[in-house]
Order: sequence, then structure tokens, then C-alpha cells
Amino acid sequence: MTERSCLCVVLAAGEGTRMKSALPKVLHPIAGLPLVVHVMRAAQAAGGDVALVAGHGAEAVTAAVRRFVPEVESYVQEKRLGTAHAVLSARAALERGHDDLLVVFGDTPLLQAQALQAARAELARGADVVVMGFRTDNPHGYGRLIVRDGKLVAIREDRDCSDEERRITFCNGGLMAFSGKHALELLEAVGNDNAKGEYYMTDAVAIAHGRGLDVAAIEVPYDNVLGINTRAELAEAEAVWQQRRRSAAMLDGVTLIDPATVYFSHDTEIGRDTVVEPNVWFGPGVTVGEGVAIHAFSHLEGTRIAKGGSVGPFARLRPGANLAEGAKVGNFCEVKQADIGPGAKVNHLTYIGDASIGAKANIGAGTITCNYDGFAKHRTEIGAGAFIGSNSALVAPVRIGDGAYVSTGSIVTQDVPDDGLAFGRARQVNKEGRGRKLRERLAEAAAAAKRK
Repeated sequence: MTERSCLCVVLAAGEGTRMKSALPKVLHPIAGLPLVVHVMRAAQAAGGDVALVAGHGAEAVTAAVRRFVPEVESYVQEKRLGTAHAVLSARAALERGHDDLLVVFGDTPLLQAQALQAARAELARGADVVVMGFRTDNPHGYGRLIVRDGKLVAIREDRDCSDEERRITFCNGGLMAFSGKHALELLEAVGNDNAKGEYYMTDAVAIAHGRGLDVAAIEVPYDNVLGINTRAELAEAEAVWQQRRRSAAMLDGVTLIDPATVYFSHDTEIGRDTVVEPNVWFGPGVTVGEGVAIHAFSHLEGTRIAKGGSVGPFARLRPGANLAEGAKVGNFCEVKQADIGPGAKVNHLTYIGDASIGAKANIGAGTITCNYDGFAKHRTEIGAGAFIGSNSALVAPVRIGDGAYVSTGSIVTQDVPDDGLAFGRARQVNKEGRGRKLRERLAEAAAAAKRK
């Protein structure tokens, strides 16, 4: 089978009005990735070329897909006249004569490569048409797959089924595969003699059967053919995707204390022996090394954490946050566009932005890097082994040297040399009895205000 050429046509023409959205349906995300791109990746993994047929919002859909699959061929279905008509919109690709043709839908994001490979295997065994079906205990509303002597003889819509046929639990999933030598002729033979005047791809089954061709049906898991039409179905699909990813992470050696509360992105990479506590969100672009501790209620996006790092609880790592081996970002800290060196500690209540922190530096509680002047961002450099006292404000651009100390409560506006000690605060002055006089004056003013 690996020697057979394959074309997978992804149909992404549905408007999805039930989504109640200005965004084309297939661009709604699951795990941060558009529905249609999930499908494209499954198609790529099954082997061969991929063609996209877009209808509503074609320009936006094509642009979104090419961000992730730059080489994809794109075609436009100018008029929405049914699934067979949509496939024929990619006629230029069909005419290249691939051995296998797979037709899938852009709103089935849980489709897996294994299902497509199973269809290809059936074609390799001699089938001319393969329909991918699923089994359900509640088949009401689904088209039934009528199989006799191991061969698919018809797809019967629920309203047209006999009482006996309605008891069939093997249902049409909509996804199909065709032998390349018959694909084009079968699709061209599909007519539009129906109430809507549309060309339905499923009619190719009866046409193929009438021509004596071998038509088969294979069973795939229900979630593989689950189409998204509403926000509720989008949430259901997200839940299935997340459960798959959590299971895969744990099988790969990651500990999830409460798996149902951890959310991954489509590209999350996480090393073995890492422990993830409850209520953690991984946004796009997160790579986590081995033996890392991600504590509860942390939010990570666009960040890299090396081996042995520690994050949270209640930490936010924004894009460009990079933690070297053994680095720590503690509770109620925010880091963005910053490199935290090996063994460095950013422990509590701190903001580090547009900065670099050297190895084993210690950043005290309440420290902030003042990186934005209202017009531009500026960098702060903190050297190896430096110690920043609590409640300090580092006004960028500024450099704190290796081994330097910044005293607690300082506002640092000038560079601090290596091994230097910086005081950036006013000298404390105590005024005897002035506290009592201040309280009396404030109380008198408050009383006067009430009398008015």
C-alpha cells in the first residue's frame, strides 16, 4: 500500500450558520488549531497529496490553512451544489490519476490518520469504493449502510428506511475513498435528481454497484466522523481532543494530578517525569523539558522550560519566556520576552518583561522591570549571581552587573557595575509626634465633610 499514490480532497465549503459567527465554520479552533487544519494534518499523515476545496470564506480559509500547510493546493467551489460537485471543483488534481482518492470534510477535526489508512488498505485489497461508517446505539436520523454478503449495496436515508432497515446500527459517516481508475467517472455520473437539485457524493455507491464494481464499508470510531455544526458540538470535540492528548501525555511519562483540569494546545511538547498540577493551561508554542514541575493555576504560552524547571502556582508565562535548566518562576509572577538563566529564581509577585536574567540570580518579591515608556520597549539585563531586593523597580534600559546587589525598595535608573551595591531610594526620616497630628487633622477634615 505504501507504493500507491494518494490524493486526499478536503471539503471545506460549509457556511456553518448554526455557529452564529462571522468566522467560517472550519476556522473555529480546537486546541488552538482551526478545524480544517486538524483534518489536513490527518490527511497528510495518511500519505500522499492534499487538495483543499473551499466555498464560503474561501480566501480566509485558504490563507489560514497555508499558515500550517504551505504547500496545499486550493480550489474554490463557486456554487454550493453538493458534495460531488465540490470534489469535482478539484478536477485538475483528480485528473493526475492517483491510485487512491480520499474525500473528507473540513469540519471533522477528530479524524485520525488510522481511519484513512484503513480505507486505503481496503482499496489496496481490491475495493473500488469504500465508505467509512460508524456504529451507534441510537441511529435515528443517520443514513444506514446496507451491507449484504460483506458488500455495501446502498446507503439508505433514515426517512426512506424500512422498519427492518431502521434497526441497522451501522451508519454512514460521510467520508469516502475511491479507486483512482474509477473515481472521476463515478463522480461525473452523479446526477441531481433530488429535491435540492444537488450532486451528492453518496450516490456514487449505487452507481458503482450498478456497474458491478466492488463497494465496501469499513467501521471507524464515531468521533472520527463527528462533524461540527454548533458551538456545543465544538465544545464536545474539544473535550474529546483534550482527553486523547492527556492520555498520550501520561502514556509518555508525564504525571497529570487531575487530568480533566489540564488543557493542552495542538503543539504542546512536554517531557517525561514532568508533573502538572490541577488547572493548568498550555497555550500555543509551549515546550517543556524533563522533570519540570508545573504548579496549579498556571497559564503558559509561547514559552520554553528546560529540564528541572519550576513554574507557579498562579504563574503566567507569556510568549518569549524561556527558562533555562533549574530555573524557577514562582507564585503570582508574570514573565514575557525574557530569558531566565540556569538556577535563577523569580519567586513571588514579580513582573519580568524584555529582560535577561543570569545564572543563579535571585529576584526579590515585588520586583518589576519597567520596560515600556509609552512608545517603545526597552531591555533589562541582570547578571549572573545578582541579587535584587524586594519591591525594586528596574527602569529599562538598564544593566545590573554580575554579582551585584540592589537594595530593597530601590528604583534603579542607572547601570550597576559587577559586584556593586545600589541604593535607589530616599533616606528614611522619622518625625516625632507627627503621626498623631496627621491623624487629628485628617479626622477633623472627615468630620467637617460629613457636616456639609
